[in-house]
Amino acid sequence: MALVGWPALEEELGRWRDAGRTPELWWRDDDAATRSPALERLLALSGSARVPLALAVVPLLADEEIFAGLRATVLMHGTDHVNRAAAGQKKTEFAAAEPERAVLERLAAARERLEGLAGDRFLPVLAPPWNRMRRDLLARLPHAGLRGVSGYGARKSAHPAAGVREVNTHVDIIDWRGTRGFAGEEAALGALAGHLSARLRNKADAGEATGVLTHHAVHDAACWSFIERLFERTRALGARWSEAAGLFPS
Repeated sequence: MALVGWPALEEELGRWRDAGRTPELWWRDDDAATRSPALERLLALSGSARVPLALAVVPLLADEEIFAGLRATVLMHGTDHVNRAAAGQKKTEFAAAEPERAVLERLAAARERLEGLAGDRFLPVLAPPWNRMRRDLLARLPHAGLRGVSGYGARKSAHPAAGVREVNTHVDIIDWRGTRGFAGEEAALGALAGHLSARLRNKADAGEATGVLTHHAVHDAACWSFIERLFERTRALGARWSEAAGLFPS
């Protein structure tokens, strides 16, 4: 019988150790806009667990208070988190019908505001809402001052366009299609072990750090308990949690 849950993850990390390799992980949290108790808890966990946090902030909704004493790297979570998809289509902030020039102007203005608020904590990386981005726009991101993109799922290329680096997340702990609470240990750990396994066997880009995606504003008790244990166990078993700045070199 195949192992599931924590035993499966521990066995996979053991394979990395046996191969003389260190699994690289990273943490992205989406939808930040206000200095809420949930965000305070997230930041405290990052500090106590010694796991670097890449906080994806919605530029045009962000309160200035969010950046006071902030110890996290700031990514750009779209511009305003408004769904512009046509009726019947999947949610996206970057609808196919929106003219390219309008999109780039909106991105540039949002990037300028967020960079002004976050200062040197800002990383010019776009993490699009709902993890959906028009691929035809990737080559134009540098024109808006953006040098990276982060979505969901194994990437096809580290450099999908000139001057743009892609590093995605691969484990979403929220069950968006069901309870909208914790997805469960089997699902989350299965996704984590699965991407690590694919990297080790060169069935996925071995150089792409495995990304864990959280959404602090909707975490239930099971979510918090899971990520606390995840950080503890992975660090104890030799995994390295990396800073986003190292994944998106300038």
